[in-house]
Amino acid sequence: MLHRPRAVRRDLATEPRRPTRDERATSDPGRVEPRDLAPGLYIVATPIGNLRDITLRALDVLQRVDLVLCEDTRMGAKLLSAHGLRARLERYDEHAAARVRPEILRRLGVGERIALTSDAGTPLVSDPGYRLVREAAEAGIPVFPIPGPSALLAGLTVSGLPTDRFMFVGFLPTKSAARRRVLEDVASASATLIFFETGPRLAECLSDMATALGRREAAVARELTKLHETVVRGPLDLLAADPRLQGPKGEIVIIVGPPAATKIDIADVGPVLEEAVARLGLSAGAAEVARATGLSRRELYAQALKRDPRG
Repeated sequence: MLHRPRAVRRDLATEPRRPTRDERATSDPGRVEPRDLAPGLYIVATPIGNLRDITLRALDVLQRVDLVLCEDTRMGAKLLSAHGLRARLERYDEHAAARVRPEILRRLGVGERIALTSDAGTPLVSDPGYRLVREAAEAGIPVFPIPGPSALLAGLTVSGLPTDRFMFVGFLPTKSAARRRVLEDVASASATLIFFETGPRLAECLSDMATALGRREAAVARELTKLHETVVRGPLDLLAADPRLQGPKGEIVIIVGPPAATKIDIADVGPVLEEAVARLGLSAGAAEVARATGLSRRELYAQALKRDPRG
């Protein structure tokens, strides 16, 4: 004889309640639902070549915003299509920015969610967007960074050059004379220099760099993250003559090492040493100049003692 299993009494007062969809969304910090995306301007970094180099957060934001601003809507549509997304796109480049910015700020002001993207990389880095971010911030509109790919950082990390201090210069002027003036302005910076350049001007640009900056170590990174990615390293003058860098195609990042440290001769710091000793005394004055110049405190003390034997 078959026996039916006893019905299990469900005590609704003690049984754990299943969380609702909204509760599940808010309990998972990695999940973004429409109600969780705050109104404001989102600065969304996009891939510099490989379309898979986009963050999950960037995809969430691009899916949820009311509008996506693109330098080129065709490039924006290609990126969204590759990830199965659809969004309203609007052109925002150096030509359209002034015309469309007031309307964008109006929409942000009434609580819309708008994403600013670049054709490749992080917006505002040699791209339009600075004035939009500034005016949005001045109007009290929240601005959110959605970080990701960056050609300048990708180039720096593979250059083999110092990364502890660097200066992004961007695109140089197209005319040689103007280009050299800019290079002379940054020549004394004790930092690795990073430039963007186009293929047709690369050899001439490297030649001007060798003239203005001297025989520094450098690297030329081309088509980063793409199929034909290449990095060529060497002194600037040799890179300028390298046949591999004669009119290449694609996006190019040039990374130039800092100037060689100039050794300070102890004889050259006499006036500075005298002033420090007069102000602080022999020992403390020599120590201050040693910290500032990297010279030996003991040698500076001896030098100061020779100048003033009375101590």
